[in-house]
Amino acid sequence: MIFDIICFDCDSTLSKIEGIDELAKRVGFGEQMTELTNAAMNGEVALEEVYERRLSLIKPDKKAIDWLADLYIETMVDGVDEVFETLLDQQRQLHIVSGGIRQAILPLANRLGLSDNLVHAVDVIFDHHGNYQGFNTHSPLAKTGGKAEICKKLKNDASKLAMIGDGQTDLESKQAGAFFVGFGGVAERETVRQNADCYVNDKSLTAILKFIC
Repeated sequence: MIFDIICFDCDSTLSKIEGIDELAKRVGFGEQMTELTNAAMNGEVALEEVYERRLSLIKPDKKAIDWLADLYIETMVDGVDEVFETLLDQQRQLHIVSGGIRQAILPLANRLGLSDNLVHAVDVIFDHHGNYQGFNTHSPLAKTGGKAEICKKLKNDASKLAMIGDGQTDLESKQAGAFFVGFGGVAERETVRQNADCYVNDKSLTAILKFIC
């Protein structure tokens, strides 16, 4: 099936890490944060129940976000470059739709050939010293159903949209009429495997191409 619009999750899909977990490890809250992240990604708790709690605990400053931006690029999933080159050559409209921190994802997106306006994620807010002040609480991506909301805005009646991701929040894109490709190359989640339109657990992202090209 050919899709006009293709959306990608970032954490555990384009990159081998969960960004919020890496920020937590950096300040000594790694184990606690991983439990919260897994609970949200497995659909055990609503995203909004853990989103503010995680960031308030870590309080990532601008230096930490810049560090995470570099780490996203260093830990890219195998085949990501090839997937984006292939799809951009075919003139597909590509987006990154993530509940992660937008400032940390932008450098990865730019490296893959996407402009800033094609990245949908949650902005964090800093003071003039670069200290953490909060996040955009109005972002739909900081709550349950947010990815479906973004996909609905991107999709029009004449277009076909696919979403690629690893978690429950990505699976919600089906509510907006998206064709959902579950990617288990980094993190395998049973609820995603069972409910995805198709599922791959290859370590290379190139395994998704046969479903969307």
